[in-house]
Amino acid sequence: MVAKAHFWPIVLTMNLIGSLALAQAPGAGDKPPPPTPPPVPAAETPPPATAVAAVVNGQSIPELSVFRGLLRVKPQLRDQARPDVLNFLIDNVVVDQYLTQLKIQVEPKEVDDHIQRIKDEAKKAGQDYPEMLKKLHLTEEELRRELLAAVRWDKFVIQQGTDKVLRDLFERNVDMFNGAKVQARHILLAVADGKKATAEARAAAIKKQIETQVTQEVDALPKGTEKIAVEKVRAKAIETAFAAAASKDSICPSKSQGGDLGYFRRSGDMVEPFSRAAFALKPYQMSDPVATEFGVHLILSVDYRPGKEVKFEEVRPFVQEVYAERLREAILTNYKAKSKIEIREKKG
Repeated sequence: MVAKAHFWPIVLTMNLIGSLALAQAPGAGDKPPPPTPPPVPAAETPPPATAVAAVVNGQSIPELSVFRGLLRVKPQLRDQARPDVLNFLIDNVVVDQYLTQLKIQVEPKEVDDHIQRIKDEAKKAGQDYPEMLKKLHLTEEELRRELLAAVRWDKFVIQQGTDKVLRDLFERNVDMFNGAKVQARHILLAVADGKKATAEARAAAIKKQIETQVTQEVDALPKGTEKIAVEKVRAKAIETAFAAAASKDSICPSKSQGGDLGYFRRSGDMVEPFSRAAFALKPYQMSDPVATEFGVHLILSVDYRPGKEVKFEEVRPFVQEVYAERLREAILTNYKAKSKIEIREKKG
């Protein structure tokens, strides 16, 4: 895998009452809300209120929180999705603990206003607010805590993401916001027991093997072959050799398509290290090994579709969202590894 996972902190709950789109980034309300999932099954059996999924620096994450995050997932896929949901909840706690230390203040009225908005949305959707909370196995006190963290995050992002900061981000990364797309293939190698260097060495060896094969095909051309014809042969040879290597060595489901990921945008579709590396390549150029949370990749750029000219004001909400995402990642990079995180074994 390489696609970016999207989780909406409070929207995991709010999706169930319609169009409320309070996400953990300012500007999210300027985008269409995520699609509303099917109603919560009334027969779901929640875990005990005392069950703990993880403890982060002494703060417990209830198993109920994981349970709520998995309500949107098909039952047969929940075991697979559980680590992602739990990791996201852990990340939320790490970020909120950091903001709490910074003393980012939230007035009670701000949370009250969001509660009222939720009640109004529930009424519009023809749902009874207390019954809705009951179906979600959620108390109003828990909802208020989630909203408090979300509002605190919004305030921090607005505080840090000044107009100058956002404009600088836009001007330095126009490809992120103008709709430009890259088509790429990739080979994903697993990192066994944290041995990233071993996976990187293997990826480098695969790259060298592909390059050797391509060189042999190009060298076999008659002397005097026109440069354009040589480049066409080279492009076809590297894509064919890369696709064969992906089918053989990659652990990504895309191996069945020779590692082809189709077209994707600079931001929002793929994890950042992968996207950054892919957009730095010219068509039919291969990357060096690229490490992400999924493993180690080799990337082959196949095509580039330029975007259209855009002005900062037209895409400001998206720039703000990208900035918020980068800010969150920076906090987690600096503080998650220093945090004491205990993941409890799920019982039953």
